[in-house]
Amino acid sequence: MGVEQRKIIHIDMDCFFAAVEMRDNPELRDKPIAVGGPASGRGVISTCNYAAREFGVRSAMPSSEALRRCPDLILVPGRMSVYKAVSQQIRQIFQRYTDLIEPLSLDEAYLDVTDSRHCRGSATLMAQQIRAEIEAETGLTASAGIAPNKFLAKIASDENKPNGQCVVLPKQCAEFAAALPLRKIPGVGPRTAERLAQRGLHTGADVLKQDPAELAQWLGKFGPVLYQRAQGIDPRQVQTHRERKSVGVETTVAQDLGSEAACLDKLLSLLPELSRRLGERPFKGINVKLKFSDFQQTTVSGQGQSLDPQALRGLLHTGYQRGEGRGVRLVGVSVTLAPEQPQLALGLE
Repeated sequence: MGVEQRKIIHIDMDCFFAAVEMRDNPELRDKPIAVGGPASGRGVISTCNYAAREFGVRSAMPSSEALRRCPDLILVPGRMSVYKAVSQQIRQIFQRYTDLIEPLSLDEAYLDVTDSRHCRGSATLMAQQIRAEIEAETGLTASAGIAPNKFLAKIASDENKPNGQCVVLPKQCAEFAAALPLRKIPGVGPRTAERLAQRGLHTGADVLKQDPAELAQWLGKFGPVLYQRAQGIDPRQVQTHRERKSVGVETTVAQDLGSEAACLDKLLSLLPELSRRLGERPFKGINVKLKFSDFQQTTVSGQGQSLDPQALRGLLHTGYQRGEGRGVRLVGVSVTLAPEQPQLALGLE
């Protein structure tokens, strides 16, 4: 069966963490709330309910900024163990319909229901039933997108939020994708969108007017991918097992770090936790991440198979210089995992 004939459902829980908090504390239901760290501790919003979003509060926003936008915002500390337990409950509902499940996070997943016999094989009816079962069994609502591929299903799930669903039929794929603003296409971040807009490209239809070779010249490997997405094509399969590619640890500091030496101290303090998370897994690269006081961030990567402080110092120096004197609010370090083959597990000679 061709990729274009598959039946993919993307389920996305509605403001998941905040919804769990409202379910467990009904007094919060009609108030603007957000799950995140305290503003005094440089906290960041994980998610917020729709009442808070009306004030412009968004995920990944500093808690202090969220409170400026919404002075009545109620900040709730996260309860990750509870969210994981609810996520597992939802996963068990998915498994009633298919074994082909690709979780993206605790609150969203792709389901390939191409060969499922539930609901007379109708993916639309399956999505409705899955959402109804989630609400009945957890008290939470979910939205769904149904399409012949992952890319369109994910975008469709956002069309009728909250507590709704959207279907893109095979014959509608090209038209649906052509009308999409490019910023909605995964992989098109703010900078790429700006570069494309400078060339007069704003929608999928605009991309299709371009020479694919020129797109590849402008955007590298992403050029051909963007050209495919603009046609509504996505050959990726639902992956039931994802190989982990990296392990890392990072921390946001209470006050901006004003020197390279202070950043290095903080970086080195993260190594014991990174070693604990890494265990015996071999790796092939080291990455140092810095986020500056204006929230711009940079990552510097190098090769290496051991957590050599000297190598880390060099990567940090390169990253810190990119800050041009700005304070540093977040320091992180990660490793790029190597395939687990015995010859790659050896240290450098």
